[in-house]
Amino acid sequence: MAISGSLGPSLTRLGDQLRQRDLTVAVAESMTAGLLAATLADLPESSKRFLGGVVSYTADKKMELLGIPEAVISKDGVVSQATARLMAEGARRLLGAGLAISITGVAGPEEQDGKPVGLTYIGVSVDGKTQVREYHWPGGRATNRVASVEAAIELAADVLSSASG
Repeated sequence: MAISGSLGPSLTRLGDQLRQRDLTVAVAESMTAGLLAATLADLPESSKRFLGGVVSYTADKKMELLGIPEAVISKDGVVSQATARLMAEGARRLLGAGLAISITGVAGPEEQDGKPVGLTYIGVSVDGKTQVREYHWPGGRATNRVASVEAAIELAADVLSSASG
């Protein structure tokens, strides 16, 4: 279920910025389970801009595929600022992208490892820098996943806008 119709201006703005800077994009997703990748496939020039992504739903796949140290997951958990940062950086490195976006969180319906439903971290890595933001969504599983993808697209566009201006 791609959600690009509800994103409109944000997705267009991100696509324009990727094209202007001649950047490619990759993703590392957990709670959104590929929804971000499906949405980015609707970008203009997606075959030139979107390289792919990693859906690492479990801690062991985050470590194995994205290179997140076990110590980080043991200390901070899979839903954390540190994990979101390393997921974005791992996807950027693994896929050779100019920009990478990560999402990790608790979609619901129950808390995970003591972390509440709706807690989400989104990371954006570009130009050797990574920004991570924390969000708290009030909805259920499907709503929280869609809100996370929308926020990820907007954050990536904002980061690119501030990096070029």
